[in-house]
Amino acid sequence: MHYIQPRPSSIVAALYTVRDLGVDLAILHGPSGCSFKHARLLEEDGLRVLTTSLADNEFIFGGQNILEDVLRYAESEFSPKRIAVVGTCVSMIIGEDMQAAIEDSGIITPAIAIDIHAGFRENIDGVIAALEPAAEAGWISADELERQKWVLREANRVEKERGAAYKKYVQPSRGDLKHLVAERLVTVAYSGKKGVAVMNAKKETAYMFADELIALHEVCPDADITYILNLEKRGLPKVRQDAENVLRGIKGAGIDPTIKGALDEYGANGDILGEAIRDLRPDFALIAGVPHAIPPEYLKGIELFSVTNGPRQVEPLKDFGHEHVVVEIDLHPKTLGVREIVPGEFGDILRSFKRS
Repeated sequence: MHYIQPRPSSIVAALYTVRDLGVDLAILHGPSGCSFKHARLLEEDGLRVLTTSLADNEFIFGGQNILEDVLRYAESEFSPKRIAVVGTCVSMIIGEDMQAAIEDSGIITPAIAIDIHAGFRENIDGVIAALEPAAEAGWISADELERQKWVLREANRVEKERGAAYKKYVQPSRGDLKHLVAERLVTVAYSGKKGVAVMNAKKETAYMFADELIALHEVCPDADITYILNLEKRGLPKVRQDAENVLRGIKGAGIDPTIKGALDEYGANGDILGEAIRDLRPDFALIAGVPHAIPPEYLKGIELFSVTNGPRQVEPLKDFGHEHVVVEIDLHPKTLGVREIVPGEFGDILRSFKRS
């Protein structure tokens, strides 16, 4: 499909992937402004991002010597454990050999080169471009590389079938008014109806999406609600650690959850979660994270309360029968650099309806 709305960048996807691999220093080989916003955000999460700051002169004559200099500077100044050199549109167009630059720089820090640019329609190309040299370097196993490709294909499929890429242009929306949705959810939970609260979150977003479930438990501790979260300990190093951290917080809040799927399996988890929901036969469901991963046939006859962080996810969720949809609009920056559950706006609004 040819999209006429902004789509995620494969360069940014590569940066997030090297962070999950345990890389603590990345070098963007391109102009200083390339992926500026996300590079700054990732520095909040422990990934130092440098740039070779290529300018018009290097666009013509090349920047390999500059990259070698930055590699040597990075090693001597920051003593990183792992380095990733991430390509850009400029490095691709001028044909830079980033692996040769790593070898010629003389650094001894383990380093990989990621040949990527922003000209891919699917951002998962950036993830795969980072994972393949990581596997060659022995940072992940061949089995994990194949597993990662599988979860990426599934995530991509879900986005095209029921997500923000389900048509050429999706109108962004802030969703329903949170206080009205919260009031209705609490009313239903207090009424004695049977419910299920599901978190199907993507990686670090779980640090806030989990709070929506905790808030519901705090407000309605005696309600007939089953809690299900995708916190199985699989995936790249940071993803596994995030799952452990969130599960500790969930249990600390007094919830004894059912665990189904891992934090990187949000796109592949739909049928597993759908079958669990169907077996429970609830009257209502709170679904936080990636609600659209669950096929709609599993959710018929259930009053749905869905929480997403994507303004372009509201329209498709409504189209597929999710009656109440709210957006945690500032979730992403608030979940970078954290290692424990953080409060969400919808969670705090839920708490305001707690009965004495």
